Amino acid sequence: MARVNLIARDVGFGLSRDLRLLGTALTGRGHVVAVSAIGRGKLRKWLDPWRLRAGSALRRGSGPEFDLNLMLEEIRPEYFHLARRNVLLPNPEWFRPDTKPLLGRIDAVFAKTRHAETIFTRLGCRVVFTGFTSEDRYDPAVTRDRAFFHLAGRSRAKNTEPLLALWRRHPRWPRLTVVQDSRTAPTAVTAPNIEHRIDHVADAELRRLQNAHWFALCPSQAEGFGHYLVEALGVGAATLTLDAAPMNEVVTRERGVLVPAVRTAALNMAEAYGFEDASMAQAIERMIGLGGAECDRIGAAARAWFIDNDRAFPERLDAAIAALG
Repeated sequence: MARVNLIARDVGFGLSRDLRLLGTALTGRGHVVAVSAIGRGKLRKWLDPWRLRAGSALRRGSGPEFDLNLMLEEIRPEYFHLARRNVLLPNPEWFRPDTKPLLGRIDAVFAKTRHAETIFTRLGCRVVFTGFTSEDRYDPAVTRDRAFFHLAGRSRAKNTEPLLALWRRHPRWPRLTVVQDSRTAPTAVTAPNIEHRIDHVADAELRRLQNAHWFALCPSQAEGFGHYLVEALGVGAATLTLDAAPMNEVVTRERGVLVPAVRTAALNMAEAYGFEDASMAQAIERMIGLGGAECDRIGAAARAWFIDNDRAFPERLDAAIAALG
């Protein structure tokens, strides 16, 4: 059993979800978990290091408060003194190159993907592959339609705009439902076969939508792990993504559809990708042509992978912590 301090920005989105998933995995294996949730604002940024130093001074002589600091996305040296070991759990597309010198001060990197494992091994880090998991959104009571679903949320890295533009040029394709935040899509796209929802969608309705579509379109530019890909697999959807790392680690040809990727830019320690319209159209046409039995087979393989990965993640995480000594 270890005393683990989870450190991340807690602003109500992806990292907040990661904190919850990690907390569940760790406590389920008997670890004691605390969360150092970093809020927004310059005042908080200035005051937190002073608060931490004051707390450390009061505890001086009793040793570190935690066995392990597990830092999500960024290395935060102001927390080092709180734990015997300091570990980074990065998303390469968010890890800034100018912070690479700090890697020499941490004890290990826990990698969510083989892609991240390769990147940080090349940088000379001690890397342990832990993988990751996502929330199980499966609801077998929902009737599934032969239609397409794309969950963009507030992200600008899902290739949503070129996907919508392509769909508008194919009015005979089945319905595409897109859920996107109004701050990234202030105006909804209108077309007979597109339902573009930029209003607030409650979580229960979002879960229904995820389960109500046979086909999930997830052509991410980049991913640290890919929660919306993994959730799509978890509900047993036939899931499409780009054939680039790490998206093609999660979605393989056995449990989804891969579209050739076109590199568009460097994105911190990762790469960003797009797609050619002809390649995407060919993949969509293939999905439209899938028979019911083939959809069932792909969906069952996707769901089976999700269950196996979700079960194995706490065990891998536990073993990685134990190996730190």
